[in-house]
This record gives sequence, C-alpha cells and structure tokens, in this order.
Amino acid sequence: MNIGKSIPFLFISMCCLGSPSFSFAEQTKVEMVTTHGTIVVKLYDETPLHRDNFIKLVQDGVYDSLLFHRVMEGFMIQAGDIKSKNAAPDERLGSTDLGYMVPAEIRPDLFHKRGALAAARNDNPTRASSSTQFYLVQGIVHGDSLLDYEEGRINTRLIQHAMRNDAELKPLFDSLSAASKRRDGDLVSKISSQLDSIAAGYSKIERYTIPEAHRRVYKEIGGKPHLDQNYTVFGEIISGLEVVDRIAAVETDGRDRPIGDVRILRMRILPN
Repeated sequence: MNIGKSIPFLFISMCCLGSPSFSFAEQTKVEMVTTHGTIVVKLYDETPLHRDNFIKLVQDGVYDSLLFHRVMEGFMIQAGDIKSKNAAPDERLGSTDLGYMVPAEIRPDLFHKRGALAAARNDNPTRASSSTQFYLVQGIVHGDSLLDYEEGRINTRLIQHAMRNDAELKPLFDSLSAASKRRDGDLVSKISSQLDSIAAGYSKIERYTIPEAHRRVYKEIGGKPHLDQNYTVFGEIISGLEVVDRIAAVETDGRDRPIGDVRILRMRILPN
C-alpha cells in the first residue's frame, strides 16, 4: 500500500460502499488495545464514509489480532492487512484487504499532524482508500524551510493526480501503460520524459498552500505534511501517542515489518 513510497498494492475489486445508517451525538471513539499499550482515537464526522466503514470493521472484529505490518520511525505505523493475523515471520504483507474501496474524502481542513488517523491506499486515479488498511502518524517537527519543501511535494502529487484524470492526456498514459506491459524500456522512458515536461508547466489546477494554522501545528507538535490532500484523514489519537512512539521504535526488517510481532489485540467502540 502506497503511503509516500511506491509500495505495490492489489485491490481485488472496486465498488462503492453501501449506506449504513450510523447516527452519533458525539464523535465516535475507538479503543485500540495493542501489545505495546492502548490507543484511543476519535473518528471525524466530516468523513462519514470512512467513519462508518471503520465502525463496522471494529464491530465485526476485523482488526482483532492483526499486525502492525509496516512501521517507519519518524513517519507512521500501519495496520489492517487481513492476511497478517496468521502471517509467517518472513511473509510479505501489505497487499490484502476486504476487496472493496472507500471513496476518497479528502478535506482541506483535515491534515497529517502527529496522531492523525488516515486511510492507506494504492495508486488509483480516484485516490479511493483501502477498505481496511490504515496508518497512525508519528511524524517529526518541521521548520519553515522543510515545510516549504513539503509544500512542493504536495503540489507535485496534486499535479500528477490532475494529469492522470485529464482527458487530453489519456492517450499518453494509455501508451505508457501499454509500453510498460510490453517492457519496452525505451518507450517508457520517452513517454515519462514527455509527461515530466508537461507536469513542469501544468497550470490546470490551483497551487496548494499549507495553511498558516497547519504550519503552526507542524512546527509545534510535528506530523507528515507531504501526505496532505492526497490521502483521507478520518480521525486522530486522543490518548496513547506514547504507544505510537513505542511501536515506531521497534526493530524492523528491510520491508519495514517489525522483527517481533506488534499486534492489535482488540478494538472496541467506546460509549459516549
């Protein structure tokens, strides 16, 4: 699952969720008991599709006994691969969910501050989320120069997204896909260079600026701003940030999987 790196991810199929009818007077809180301590998150009402999907998964016990299969100190901890429950120590993880996607709910006011809960996804053109895989942001504190750099990364991703959905560029992307399948390296390189040139002068979207209020948070408590506006943030940690730090510090292998299993023991919806 791709979060800031090119990590392969296979979705079995893509469909829209149904419309489960959840109604809550207060933001829903979820307790996540792990082998390294307990984390409590609240789910945002501003992202109802992700909220309701997560609630159903918790109620169905889908997350119980799953591993944190990808851990990157200073970045995030990721879980939700349903195959991880009984995974062998050397098994490659990160490619399995429940076979549907959750439509993107990317909002300008929800961002990747330290403690953010967000949905992982593959590199699909609609930026739809995995049905089960999520990550919790640890992040780092940023200064102004680093925030300026990260702002550039955000805009690069936004341009790439817009170009992939630009009807005028579809023939180029189709040719790139066909050349890649044929393993025609020369043609892939040529088309990629064309797309890079187009991206450098692409002006069909408005450039994103990190809001000053978000910059203050990134400078005070930290986070991972380069993911903003590209992944759906649908909640945040309200208790247990130190547990994220403990998990993020464990030893990992070359695939960022912890050497010793770090497991979600159980999740439950807390009463309001």
